[in-house]
Amino acid sequence: MELSQAKPITIGDKALFDKFFQKYPPETSEFTFTNLFMWRNYYNFLFLEYNGHIILLSNDYLKNRKKPINSDSKDYVYCFPPIGPYPNKIIIELFENIENIEVHRVPDDICQKLTENDNYTKLNLNCIEDRNNWDYLYNKDEILNLAGNKYRQNRRWLNKFKENYNYDFQLLTENNIEKCKELQLEWCVMRACTEDESLEAEQEAILEALDNFSSLGFSGGLICVDDKCAAYTFGEMLNNETLVIHIEKAHMDYVGAYQAINNLLLKNCCVKSIYVNREQDLGIEGLRRAKESYKPIRMIKKNIIHKNII
Repeated sequence: MELSQAKPITIGDKALFDKFFQKYPPETSEFTFTNLFMWRNYYNFLFLEYNGHIILLSNDYLKNRKKPINSDSKDYVYCFPPIGPYPNKIIIELFENIENIEVHRVPDDICQKLTENDNYTKLNLNCIEDRNNWDYLYNKDEILNLAGNKYRQNRRWLNKFKENYNYDFQLLTENNIEKCKELQLEWCVMRACTEDESLEAEQEAILEALDNFSSLGFSGGLICVDDKCAAYTFGEMLNNETLVIHIEKAHMDYVGAYQAINNLLLKNCCVKSIYVNREQDLGIEGLRRAKESYKPIRMIKKNIIHKNII
């Protein structure tokens, strides 16, 4: 295994990644080409093909944590679970061949299979929960219709938007991408993105995705009020049953705009989806409350695999 052969992700790699994702449908939100491409520069993602798998790695993944688990060293390799038929076996090989390594965003089923492997114990590996990166999974019909008392507040905000504004919903096309960019830039000014590294990085990732809309092929929508973009969102099918929402932004001057863009996208896009994955909350309190308000039916649990220090 020669990690030195790993190369940066480019738009020309989309067909390769799509082939793997179609053959091995993902459940975690990280595993779409759009997501990997838009964040590739911030996390310095690299990849290589190895024994029928794609291995994703970075030497610079933990931007907000100064050091790996159980180590003071910054000279570490960070990987995502390999994409392919036997990710647990490849993970064991990674730990056998690389001294300083962690594997992030690992689903529970892979952790379970790893613990059944004798080498898991021999290598002194440990699989720990990464709660801040668990995905929120919803029943699409429930969050679309917002029926019942548990959705009373969400329904109230949605109705306020519909009553107060003369709005126009549009599916995302090359013709209205610029309106989304205008809102994103304005949103970032209002939120002082230049003073927050994570928001500034998100803006760069969003613009990267929007600039490559046609090549990436994701779906989305925007709401205009008086020809001004009040909210926009985009995502794509994660697997045959699940729509993943990558980004959702609304102007704070439009009451209920977040509820409206969520509702109108689900009504008009990816209609065959059964579930909606709205990604993680990153441990941000306000974001966690917002995601919990839509009453997820399940959390897609993710973990970090690391080597215990003896």
